[in-house]
Amino acid sequence: MLNRFWHTLDPVAIIIGPLYVRWYGLAYMAGFALAGLVVYLYARHWKLRFDSYDVLVFVCYCAFGVIIGARLGYCLFYGNGYYLEDPFRILAVNEGGMSFHGGLIGIIVAGLIYAHVYKMPFMTLADLVVCGVPCGLFFGRIANFINGELYGAPTTLPWGVQFTNSGIYYHPSQLYEAVLEGLILFIIMFILSRKNNPPRPQGFFLGFFLVYYGIVRICIEFVRLPDIQLGYFFGTWGTMGQLLSLPMIIAGVALLVWAHKKHLPQQGHDYSADRD
Repeated sequence: MLNRFWHTLDPVAIIIGPLYVRWYGLAYMAGFALAGLVVYLYARHWKLRFDSYDVLVFVCYCAFGVIIGARLGYCLFYGNGYYLEDPFRILAVNEGGMSFHGGLIGIIVAGLIYAHVYKMPFMTLADLVVCGVPCGLFFGRIANFINGELYGAPTTLPWGVQFTNSGIYYHPSQLYEAVLEGLILFIIMFILSRKNNPPRPQGFFLGFFLVYYGIVRICIEFVRLPDIQLGYFFGTWGTMGQLLSLPMIIAGVALLVWAHKKHLPQQGHDYSADRD
């Protein structure tokens, strides 16, 4: 029998008295910490005026944006009306339910607010943060695997995993995404970011990220089971994840064209604003 992997991982990492520390929460912490480090190092490499304090404040903005946006995005995109009938359930984050696309919207809003308050070009901020996002995606997908959630369609491939103790083996699509959206995307962004004389223009990295993630997510969804409350939109294919990824690709292409035409230089924090 080729399929031999059983999912027996415990989603709880540590128990301290009445406190249960889950791998999912630790994944968020690790993702934010590493993303912040990446932003700091890339800013230094691009010779931007964006010091460690700026990065810390910016990561705090992003953390609130991601968590609020991801939760609201899930309730809106995947709730199928459930949360509209009982809005207080939106606050029940312990029950799970976070949307990447909602988190993306949240981090964009947070970036716009930060850019306005601290007088830094939004596109430069966006380019910096998307270079760190693969860190969060990697740890988040690993946590999804540990939780035994968001797995793929049934498969007979040798690496299929039995998540449900039903005798059926499924694609470990969480690991596919961890590699493609996390590890490989990080490596590609790292290689592209090495150009520093001058750095690539504003909007380039955001545009590339949107196109790459959108394409990969659409492809992964073909081997990933849809959310049970929504199912497929077109018979046996078409998921909410694919639907939400299409405008990402369009926006990404438009941004790449804009970045190529405008060719605006990356710019750091305007410290003169602190003296206003």
